[in-house]
Amino acid sequence: MSKKNNLLVAASGTGGHIFPALAVSKEVEDKWNIHWLGVHQRLDANLIPKKYNLMNLNINTPRKNIFLLYQYIEILMSTFQIIRILKEKKINLVFTTGGYISAPTIVASKILRIPVIIHESNLIPGMVTKYFGFLCNYVLLGFKKTNSYLRKCKTIFTGTPLRHEFYKSNPLPEWVPKGKGPLLIVMGGSQGAQAINQIIYESLEFLIKKKFRIVHIIGECNQYFSNLKDYKYYVQKKFTNEIAALIQNCDLVISRSGAGTINELIETEKPSILIPFPYSKNNHQEKNALILAESGGSVLINQNKISKEVFEETLNRIFKIKSIKGKNHYEILDIMKKNMENNNKIKSKNEIKKFINYFLKEF
Repeated sequence: MSKKNNLLVAASGTGGHIFPALAVSKEVEDKWNIHWLGVHQRLDANLIPKKYNLMNLNINTPRKNIFLLYQYIEILMSTFQIIRILKEKKINLVFTTGGYISAPTIVASKILRIPVIIHESNLIPGMVTKYFGFLCNYVLLGFKKTNSYLRKCKTIFTGTPLRHEFYKSNPLPEWVPKGKGPLLIVMGGSQGAQAINQIIYESLEFLIKKKFRIVHIIGECNQYFSNLKDYKYYVQKKFTNEIAALIQNCDLVISRSGAGTINELIETEKPSILIPFPYSKNNHQEKNALILAESGGSVLINQNKISKEVFEETLNRIFKIKSIKGKNHYEILDIMKKNMENNNKIKSKNEIKKFINYFLKEF
């Protein structure tokens, strides 16, 4: 190891926790030795570069059952294991993005008097930020309004950092269907969304008739609709690293509404149909989606109200053609695009980098 300060990044589980932490790590790796704390059998092993020295804890995500309290106690008991890691790696600072791994990491850090920064990307703060944020030196916020939920914390609005691909122009991948029809990007987050996959399946005949071009990210654990593969304007992927290029070059995104997706849409100024995950903690995905729906850049459809008819009517309305001075336009889509341009952007990575480097120690 080179003579640098040691940073522990605690981020695990979903892309919403991992991707912002990856973006920040890339920004500060020149001045810090980075060690990554994850959870066994989650996305971590597939996404974290080897240079970040991934260490996995063997803890389980709590499930709502009679053993819920025991599960929380089990997570907090991992504090002692994390204390040992912090000592062995001589950690100078901890950066975490929420999720269950954050709670014992924050507690361990405070016991050893190691400074800790947490980033909260959702509008409604997660359980860890809500109950453990006051122990952190800083709570960095993805949305300004989150401050009202965290009165006892030292909060700073920084926005949510994105992968570096979103801050540069990317060409459309060669494998995307060619044609003149509008390009739809359909995705359900890092784990996929069966409800979104199902509505695409049910509306296939309509989509073909309308000549939409479709890139459908179904997720690793979802069913492969084999009867769709012969439709030349439809491409299905379990996962892709080219999300930035896809969103930048598409006409409309159909997606869940995790905080990462909301910020990707703001950065790329893309209109969307958002279908929030109805079982997210504190219904935070719907609250996230309302940010764009209220600005007129997105159409929000609740999963329990979506149907083939509602979905198809929404697309018909968005892509209804209106002739202006002899030229055809998608009037509603154009309005949504214009509304997306009005959302404020912030250079999140630069802001967070300042706070992390504030804790640098001179050798």
